[in-house]
Amino acid sequence: MQKTHELNPKKKKVLIIYSTTNGHCLKVSNFIKQYLNANVDVISIKETIPDLNFYDGIIIGASIRYGKHNSLVKKYINSHYKEIQSKPNAFFSISLIARKEERRTIECNPYVKKFLSSIKWKPQKLSIIGGVLNYPEYSILDKYMIKFIMNITHGPTDLSSVIEYTNWNDVKKFALDFNQGL
Repeated sequence: MQKTHELNPKKKKVLIIYSTTNGHCLKVSNFIKQYLNANVDVISIKETIPDLNFYDGIIIGASIRYGKHNSLVKKYINSHYKEIQSKPNAFFSISLIARKEERRTIECNPYVKKFLSSIKWKPQKLSIIGGVLNYPEYSILDKYMIKFIMNITHGPTDLSSVIEYTNWNDVKKFALDFNQGL
């Protein structure tokens, strides 16, 4: 767990819970942390999540792989949605489908739409973020599955490609918008 180094007792406390496949969701979580006017803890969904009552705000972020978010995220949300929605909250989803700007809305992103309909929590703020295509880092199976998907969706298929589709200005705006609700 990555904790805030210098706690300011006058600041609000925010917890960012993330689920990542190849590390990009952690990178985005730490970027968001920089812009929050709060003491922020960033923790993986795979770790023990602290008591939510300790926090003034909750942000949950998850990457999509093969059209799905990590099942641990859904399970956690459905077990704790009352606590989450009782305070300022937000959700961000990261995927390669969001490399296309039109796929950064709920209406045009079937994976986020399906995920949101499967959970009890209705996030106050939402952001859909483009992920990173990093063929050299993938396992052999993932490399060829993602290449197949990219071929169908007219994306990059060169197995040496490393392309970041994240719009960092949008991520910064998401963080600053979250501050307004704290």
